Amino acid sequence: MKSMYWIGGIVVAGLVVGSGMRLLAHSGDAPKQAAVAPASVAATPAGATIADSVPAVTARASGSNSPVAAGGAGNDRYQVGDHLQQSAAVADQPYKASGKSVNGFREIAWESLIPKEWDAMAPFKGLKLDKMDDNDPRAVEALWKAKKYWKNAPVDQSLEGAQVRLPGFVVSLEREGEALKEFLLVPYFGACIHVPPPPANQIIHVHSAKPVKDIRSMDAVWISGVLKIDHSDTMMGSAGYSLKAVSVEPYTAPDNS
Repeated sequence: MKSMYWIGGIVVAGLVVGSGMRLLAHSGDAPKQAAVAPASVAATPAGATIADSVPAVTARASGSNSPVAAGGAGNDRYQVGDHLQQSAAVADQPYKASGKSVNGFREIAWESLIPKEWDAMAPFKGLKLDKMDDNDPRAVEALWKAKKYWKNAPVDQSLEGAQVRLPGFVVSLEREGEALKEFLLVPYFGACIHVPPPPANQIIHVHSAKPVKDIRSMDAVWISGVLKIDHSDTMMGSAGYSLKAVSVEPYTAPDNS
C-alpha cells in the first residue's frame, strides 16, 4: 500500500475522537461526499501532495461539523470517517457521552479510552504533510512508525472491569451461521475496512454472550458489557480492550430524556 495513501486515509478518517480531527466535508445539514477513496482505489498519482489527497480535513476542532444521528443501523447512510452522535446537544458537544446509566451500564465516550498523556499524532510531529509526495522517504518512515505506535497504543488501566455502554461500528470477525459471535467495535465508519485501523486504544474486541442476528460489518450499534484490559491481534486490527457484550442493539440517536 502506498505510504501517502495510507497516511492520507488515516487523516481523512478522523483518526480518533480525542485528536480533535474533524471532517469539514460533513459540516452543514446536508451530507456531502466523503473526501476519501475506497481502499481498492489506487493511490493519488505521483507528484500530488498528501494535502491534495485530504483537502477536506482540518486538525482544528470545529463546532460546525455535524455528527451522524441516524435512526437505524443500516450502513448505507454513512460516509468514511463518520462518528456517531452521543449527545443530544449537536451544536455543543455531540461526541461527549451523557454519562447516564442504562440497565447498570454507564455510557462513556471513545475519548475516555485514551490515556490523557498519549498523543495519537506523535509519529507525524515535524512532518509537513502538505509538502510531501509518495516518493518522499519521510512518508515511508512515518507509515511504519505510525503502524507500530498505534498497534501498541496504551490503554487506561482504570477501566478494567468497568460496566460500560457506547456506540460504534461493527467489524465482523466470527459468525455462527447468519449470527455474529465476535467482532471489533470501532469509533468511525470505514475503520479497518475502507481505511487502516485506528490505534489499539480505539478498538474493542467484542465477544457476545449469545450470537447476534441481523448485524453485519459497518452496522452502527450500541453495546453494553464489562470492559477488560486485554490486547489482541486480529486479521482486521489490534485491539487494546475486550468486552463481553451483554447487549448489542442497533444504533439510535440520543435524545434529551
